[in-house]
Amino acid sequence: MQIYADNAATTKMSRTAIDAMLPYLDGIYGNPSSLHSVGQKANEALCDARERIAKLLGCEAREITFTSGGSEADNQAIISAARLGERQEKKHIISTAFEHHAVLHTLNRLKKEGFEITLLDVHENGMVTPEQVDEAIRPDTCLVTVMYANNEIGSVQPIKEIGEVCKKQGVIFHTDAVQAAGHLHINVREQNIDMLSISAHKFHGPKGIGVLYSRKGIPLVNIIDGGAQERGKRGGTENIPAIMGMAAALEEACRNMDKNNEKLTLMKDRLIEGLSEIPHAVLNGDRKSRLCSNVNFCFEGIEGESLLLLLDDKGICASSGSACTSGSLDPSHVLLAIGRPHEIAHGSLRLSLSEENTDEEIEYIIKSVKEVVSYLRSISPIWGDLINGRKEFVIK
Repeated sequence: MQIYADNAATTKMSRTAIDAMLPYLDGIYGNPSSLHSVGQKANEALCDARERIAKLLGCEAREITFTSGGSEADNQAIISAARLGERQEKKHIISTAFEHHAVLHTLNRLKKEGFEITLLDVHENGMVTPEQVDEAIRPDTCLVTVMYANNEIGSVQPIKEIGEVCKKQGVIFHTDAVQAAGHLHINVREQNIDMLSISAHKFHGPKGIGVLYSRKGIPLVNIIDGGAQERGKRGGTENIPAIMGMAAALEEACRNMDKNNEKLTLMKDRLIEGLSEIPHAVLNGDRKSRLCSNVNFCFEGIEGESLLLLLDDKGICASSGSACTSGSLDPSHVLLAIGRPHEIAHGSLRLSLSEENTDEEIEYIIKSVKEVVSYLRSISPIWGDLINGRKEFVIK
């Protein structure tokens, strides 16, 4: 038996996405920039996909730029807003301490160029508030960037309300919606979003393709120079097969969203209930305002790496946090941001589900996690010190 519970890292491509890609790997293979009929057939597909994705996001087709994924979209959004602010003598950017590294590393680069970066504190439940954003905005603020749903702990931010604050203050608002697209309803107009990043492989589309939505009137700065593709704002021949797969996958995800989320919520709640029975365990992220596919726990007295390896032996694919930082020995910056001590953050487990998971799999996961945590604690000298009173428990 193999149970895949790492969908926040990547999802399995859907049959719908694969079928949508196949004609553009063989029959319609032209370069969409070519003027001949073969190229123009590809261009028609490109325009069609752009229109379909724009409709799903609530924007205009010309506001859609195709990228290689969420990281590139984040980079281009932040750098574009920063350069616009620089020309207006505004060099202050607001974000949060638990953003994806695609955002945080880009902000660090801008900091070295003289931009001032304010990272808002994150509450223990993994939330930031519109009031925090409002209080942090200054006359020289050029951008607010807050992720829609956290990739590690699943907490869903009040995006519409934060957008209202930014709109009132005249500040560009960007959100990394990589974990949200296809799982939460998005309408950039209604939610006051100026720029938004998504990536197809998080909603059963192909890897290596994503979208940057940027409201008309916001000039984009090129991250990749080259030809005149994407209105001259992203060089390189468009990946038509991947774009068509992404459009089909996003349509399918949005069409089935309510049904899938109803199923996922039941499984998520059962997982939380079952894992909460483990002594000295704590749920990370808000209990209610979270992705219905995400469950993240810390277990005191164990190392997350050992937990993952033993779960893998039992056929369960999970993670301790972002796949982008899986090679790091440091504890999750997200867990540290919500106040988890280093020794607790090291013992984390992220289970991220999809509609393909079953109730039987959930019960097997609960049983297996309980067994593995118990075993690891039985051989841990740290756990021995805790139960013998030589050290105090952090998780009560």
